[in-house]
Amino acid sequence: MLAQATTQYQQRVDNQLTQVIDAQSVTDSQLLAAMKHGALIGGKRIRPFLVYAIGEMLNVPQEKLDAAAAAIECIHAYSLIHDDLPAMDDDALRRGQPTVHVAFDEATAILAGDALQALAFDILSQPIDGLTPTQNLAMVRALAKASGYSGMCGGQAMDLNATDKQIDLATLTQLHKLKTGALIRCAVELPMIAADLPKDEQALLMTFADAVGLAFQVQDDVIDIISSTEELGKPQGSDCDSNKSTYPKLLGLDGAKATAESLIQDALSALTKLPYNSQLIAEFARFIIERRV
Repeated sequence: MLAQATTQYQQRVDNQLTQVIDAQSVTDSQLLAAMKHGALIGGKRIRPFLVYAIGEMLNVPQEKLDAAAAAIECIHAYSLIHDDLPAMDDDALRRGQPTVHVAFDEATAILAGDALQALAFDILSQPIDGLTPTQNLAMVRALAKASGYSGMCGGQAMDLNATDKQIDLATLTQLHKLKTGALIRCAVELPMIAADLPKDEQALLMTFADAVGLAFQVQDDVIDIISSTEELGKPQGSDCDSNKSTYPKLLGLDGAKATAESLIQDALSALTKLPYNSQLIAEFARFIIERRV
């Protein structure tokens, strides 16, 4: 069930992204190629998956969520392009392929990230059939907050400032709630806005989203240790080599695994209190801490 849904949603969002990028007027062919390279070189499409899967659970048609899925993946792609730059993590590989600044050049990579960020809001600000202007605007604001200072960018700044330093568990948790968790939370929030859920159900889904978002990062830290370079598509142990604070460093490998398991149990507990068929979402939650890439 999960594998079939994952493939379907990956194909759907990739088709959306290809159509949107190909529809751009060519002002600079290299920049457009760099945008495509950054957005379409593969990946698990976790955030679009959540947009569609949560939408399916809440009986929201996929057509109402195509813009949200494409927009959030554009933001994720831009963040990875910039994250890989020499001024940040200085990575040469992403998903087994040369990073954008390696495949093209550093200036083009910066502009490709900038252009994908702008494209995300262009996509999401268009009128969406079946949604009110208020819902449309709420989606735009949710994505802006999740990707900016109060979310992903703020977390990235904390991460850079924590490099070569010893930070405590509370600080590390806050860092990753912003850097990784905010966009995953947004992926749950966007279909929730489209469904116009009552507040008690919103709170339960946000509890699920927060737990899954943090578990995803804890497992990423574990994978950095236990998976090979070939599996990862980037150098094994790159976080350790960069002197970043990680959950295994603070808690040990077994302690990090136990933390991820506890977070997923919290997520699953929240799901059981919702009056919907959450089987697919529960399978996804388990996958988060069972994956090796």
